[in-house]
Amino acid sequence: MSTVNDDSPTTPAPGSGPAADRSHSGSDSGSVRDWLRGIEVFARPLPGFATDRVPAEPTELFLDWLAGAVEAGVPDPHAMTLSTVDESGDPDARVLILKDVGPEGFRFAAHAASPKGVQLAATPRAALTFYWAELGRQVRVRGAVRTEPAERSAADFLARGATARAEALLGRQSRYLTDPAARDRALRDGLARIEAEPGLVGPAWTLRTVVPDVVEFWQADAARAHTRLRYEREGAAWQRHRLWP
Repeated sequence: MSTVNDDSPTTPAPGSGPAADRSHSGSDSGSVRDWLRGIEVFARPLPGFATDRVPAEPTELFLDWLAGAVEAGVPDPHAMTLSTVDESGDPDARVLILKDVGPEGFRFAAHAASPKGVQLAATPRAALTFYWAELGRQVRVRGAVRTEPAERSAADFLARGATARAEALLGRQSRYLTDPAARDRALRDGLARIEAEPGLVGPAWTLRTVVPDVVEFWQADAARAHTRLRYEREGAAWQRHRLWP
């Protein structure tokens, strides 16, 4: 992860950032740069990372870090950035919720007709990024993406809230919305269907698993001596490597 500002200036007061400066200058690139450089990073107590006392495989360490984020009160600690590529090879990214994690991999769900569903069908590889700012911790995951059996996808769909299921039934994610009233009507119709058929499952709802071949753990340090540890899969085993910051 890139960081800025090796000094430790005081964070600018409200109203003194680039938005305030723009009214006095024809170009605000300098003020934005200076404003960003003035924002403190990692100016808080951060946990250590003893890389000589880590488990042989990454899942256990990930769950330990996730539990630490939960205990620290990090908002939405199971949120992650899913990165894919489209048909042109251009990168794409969005934030999703982690559904499960274990020795098999990291699991999430998406509509098959959504941009991410289409991209993963064409190129079944992805990267995941978790960042817990309060702890200065980041985990990066990369690997092949496996589609789970239909019964697992159905179970995940039925575990969602009613409105989330109704939205998934629409199958219109990321399309242009020209009439919000039409969206509201469609959601009401979807909710009515779910109420009439509690066991209704959206056939395009798909559970997927990122089977990692690389998992990297990154612990920030205020002095920029960040600690990085990468697990790399070699056959059925994992190799661990320290990385330069």
